Amino acid sequence: MNKHTKLAIFIAPVLLILGYIGSDYYMEYKAGQTKLYPLQSDGRCDLLAQKCVLTSGELKINVYDESGTTKVNSTFPLDSATLFLVDDDGQSTAYPLSKEDNAYYWQSPTPLRANRQSSGDRKKMRLIVQIKGGQYFAEFFSASN
Repeated sequence: MNKHTKLAIFIAPVLLILGYIGSDYYMEYKAGQTKLYPLQSDGRCDLLAQKCVLTSGELKINVYDESGTTKVNSTFPLDSATLFLVDDDGQSTAYPLSKEDNAYYWQSPTPLRANRQSSGDRKKMRLIVQIKGGQYFAEFFSASN
């Protein structure tokens, strides 16, 4: 066995361990970066009639209004949730939602029900929820019957 083969046998395990540690740091770095995912409406959204489901892959988020309190529940635990009501001029007002009982249920009092002017009235809304490193967002219209 020549000296190059001996050196290769000695260095290969060290390089293997360093590569394993380096790849672990890289994967942890990539997992910590923010990723954006769009949420799609399953059909017509009517928050006042409790008929609005937004989906992205296996994540399903139900958004509805109950007695002046807008509620959000999801199939996965959320880290945070914020609802935006957009007026006719395009200006949005943020309503950060707070946890109800656990990370699956969120709520906040909003003027959505009070601002309803007539049947067929459409309100533009935005929802941003955060799950670990991913942010899910949706822009949709809530139309009442």
